[in-house]
Amino acid sequence: MAKRPGPATPAPPHELPDRVRLPLLTLITQQSLDEDYLHAAERRAAGAPRPPSGRPPRTAAVVVAVFGLLAATAFVQTTRNADVDDASRESLIGRIEAQRDRRAAQQERVAALREGNLALEDDVSGLVDVGQEVAVTERRLAVRTGFSAVTGEGVRVVVTEAPDADENNEVHDSDLDLLVNGLWQAGAEAIAVNGQRLTAVTAIRTSGAAIRVNGVGIQAPYTVEAIGDTRTLSARLFDTTTGLKFVSTSQVYGFDYTVEDNVEELSLPSAPDSALVLRSAESGSAGTTKEKEEPLS
Repeated sequence: MAKRPGPATPAPPHELPDRVRLPLLTLITQQSLDEDYLHAAERRAAGAPRPPSGRPPRTAAVVVAVFGLLAATAFVQTTRNADVDDASRESLIGRIEAQRDRRAAQQERVAALREGNLALEDDVSGLVDVGQEVAVTERRLAVRTGFSAVTGEGVRVVVTEAPDADENNEVHDSDLDLLVNGLWQAGAEAIAVNGQRLTAVTAIRTSGAAIRVNGVGIQAPYTVEAIGDTRTLSARLFDTTTGLKFVSTSQVYGFDYTVEDNVEELSLPSAPDSALVLRSAESGSAGTTKEKEEPLS
């Protein structure tokens, strides 16, 4: 079985041809001179007369001149290309460094914007918390002041007059004031009398033959509803000074009252629009006082 020839062994450097070992310029020079010598030898062998001594062959001179021109052109071109390459490299390096600086500046700006966003988020979160607290406070104040309807557990007190009650035995506005003030002191959160919601500016006053609440006339039986803690509201009512005075007055003048102390759900309306008025006073000239009214909207 024939063996496959192995890879050819590379020739030693001294056995390589001249076109491989020698530099390009040296090879061109040698080849030009060798051709001149060869041409001269052929002419001598053919019996041609030898050129005069001391005068170089014209061909060699032309070749040397052309070679010098080519070498000079190659040098100039190489130098010019080197300058262009150096300029292009420097320009590219400058652009890369400029882009790197720009990227670093943008990264710093992004970091600053991120920190700013985090700070704004904290501010928004704080404002949301404040807004929620304000909303809770507003609802609580609206309930306490009577400017919003409210529903909840509480007590109901119904005050009735005797069938044969005369002017002295009738229920007066002052009697209802005692009951209402006693409920406020006992911890009531909202109170209504015959469906009229009480506010901080509500007046219970007798006008003619009728009692008026929020300017609206009411008549017996008088139903007073109060929202609050049913476990303590009724008991505390009769522990207050005004509550005890109400009980004493009812006994003296002979009107009756009943207490439902565990009403699971009471619905009290908001105060009428006529009560949503902000009243203030301004001092005028000569010590006079001028009242102002502004609707609360």
